[in-house]
Amino acid sequence: MFRMMTGAATLALIAGAAQADYSLTILHTNDFHARFEPISKYDSGCSAEDNTAGECFGGSARMITAINAAKARTNNYILVDGGDQFQGTLFYTYYKGMLAAEMMNLMGYDGMTVGNHEFDDGPEVLRGFMDAVEFPILMSNADVSGEPLLADALMKSTVIERGGEKLGLIGLTPQDTHELASPGDNIIFTDPSDAVQGEVDKLTEMGVNKIIVLSHSGYVVDQRVAENTTGVDVIVGGHSNTLLGDMDGAAGAYPTVVNGVQIVQAYAYGKFLGELNVTFDDAGEVISAEGAPILIDASVTEDDAVKARIAEAAVPLEEIRNKVVAETAEAIDGNRDVCRAMECSMGNLVADAMLDRVKDQGIDVAIANSGGLRSSIDAGEVTMGEVLTVLPFQNTLSTFQITGATLVEALENGVSQIEEGAGRFPQVAGMTFTVDASAEPGSRISELMVGGAPVEMDKVYGAVSNNYVRNGGDGYAMFKDADNAYDFGPDLADVTAEYLAKDGAYQPYTDGRITMK
Repeated sequence: MFRMMTGAATLALIAGAAQADYSLTILHTNDFHARFEPISKYDSGCSAEDNTAGECFGGSARMITAINAAKARTNNYILVDGGDQFQGTLFYTYYKGMLAAEMMNLMGYDGMTVGNHEFDDGPEVLRGFMDAVEFPILMSNADVSGEPLLADALMKSTVIERGGEKLGLIGLTPQDTHELASPGDNIIFTDPSDAVQGEVDKLTEMGVNKIIVLSHSGYVVDQRVAENTTGVDVIVGGHSNTLLGDMDGAAGAYPTVVNGVQIVQAYAYGKFLGELNVTFDDAGEVISAEGAPILIDASVTEDDAVKARIAEAAVPLEEIRNKVVAETAEAIDGNRDVCRAMECSMGNLVADAMLDRVKDQGIDVAIANSGGLRSSIDAGEVTMGEVLTVLPFQNTLSTFQITGATLVEALENGVSQIEEGAGRFPQVAGMTFTVDASAEPGSRISELMVGGAPVEMDKVYGAVSNNYVRNGGDGYAMFKDADNAYDFGPDLADVTAEYLAKDGAYQPYTDGRITMK
């Protein structure tokens, strides 16, 4: 039998329900890529003069100010990272993960997932980073039991306590990390949705009902994981460098809600700090989620102590990066959104530079993976530091021989994941072709011309790429067994710098070598 509650009883029930709600601010970063110093609008280095003039973004000294201000706005927060702290500037080349560990400890991170670039120098450097940080590093979708450096240290998930409640954190890394980096032969990467669901089930059995996935898998995969799993509340993303929110250039809403899961990401390079305010009910269900990425521009004051520490860390790098090596008449566009979807001027520069260096060795074509192009270069003097920011991976030129059929297979691989903004998109020299992005992957390439003549499937062509691609990186497995392969040519950054300097001020260009239908 139902009975009418008194006013006092009703108020007591409402008050009880309100007390059961749990609010949490999730502060998040992703794809920092060793941008400890301020960056320009091109995500490249920014001079001290431009920084003083208020034209720079990001940098660790601003980021810590923004993080501390965000923490002060709430009484309950976590700070997490979506992966790829490694690689991108001379700081990483020189310090590997140690400076990142120092800065993340200082900022007070609570957890991080493994990005593919955390494997760029193999499991040994990742393990050193893990030993140096004061928070858990997570990766659920891989079997590391066969890798002794990681087997006893790298967890799939963990539980932390905040504001009297338990939070489950799950890590996620790209399933194709073995193609994107150098994890070695002892790690087996697995399906992200299955891995996440397995950890959700374990955490749920432990009584944890607030679950956050730290995912370095990209915006598209994050939405797929949200659709294919149950029990996940929030996905903090990375890998695709996606900006979410209501500002120009945003790819979707912040948060993007799929199957009840709140998906967030905060672009890259320390240009934004994500701030998501989530309220859970007593059952662990999200009842509200709102926020926005905070632009880390000149309005954010640089912390003096951190600025001094980064300046100190930069001293050994100055001589290398301040050397002026060339001049460019206009900005050279290396924007990932362009270079991973179509011909771009930075791609033409790098592919032209590669082919020019080895054209007298019987080499016909060059292929540069767009994932290897990490920045743009602004007009005027070009320093070696700028070139190394574009090409930070210390890749070497690789020459080899392939048939026309293998070349077509390689290009099909290159354009197979345009929708995901994958780094395998090919920037080329010595050839032209047409891409139909609406066609099924594997049948998107047509009108391939090599040296002005239609490709011949049985003909052997000389090719140049970088050692990463030649050894199967970014899905180019068809190159692993290429004939007459030589992977130990000059450093790609040096080759590009010398090509830039050849004929006075370089004039960036595109010429229609790749036609997009």
